Amino acid sequence: MSIEISNESGVEVDTQAVLDVARYTLDQMQVNPLAELSVLLVDVAYMTELNHRWMGGDGPTDVLAFPMDEVGAGIDRGPTAPGVEVSEPAMLGDIVLCPEVAGKQAATAGHSAADEMHLLTVHGVLHILGYDHAEPDEEREMFALQNKLLAQWRERGRVEPEGS
Repeated sequence: MSIEISNESGVEVDTQAVLDVARYTLDQMQVNPLAELSVLLVDVAYMTELNHRWMGGDGPTDVLAFPMDEVGAGIDRGPTAPGVEVSEPAMLGDIVLCPEVAGKQAATAGHSAADEMHLLTVHGVLHILGYDHAEPDEEREMFALQNKLLAQWRERGRVEPEGS
């Protein structure tokens, strides 16, 4: 699984943990190991611009997902499918995270900024794979899956980078 991450936020983030939780989520969702994903960490100003331009929102948001259109044909979300499978190697898309917004949300929620970044990473990956939460049923499905994946990842422990 090729996941590229770029931290342009100006905030110190454990990018290895972000990569690890993204990779874990993709593996659990049975995405082809040759698939590619991009993760970009940005500052509040840039996230505000992206949110306005692409979502019509005011102010910054925590996470945006930009799936690649051509991937949709390779995703199987049928009722008998054990997960989501991308049938061919492909560029899945881009996830954009804003650590400053995540930090504020974490303080409100009573957990660490790192925990919030992990949650937002799983959330972004699920959006890339076609999950949404616009309707109540979709929201229940997506958030249950998000919570399950995050709990499993935390339970198994973060994989340390080689050479640590």
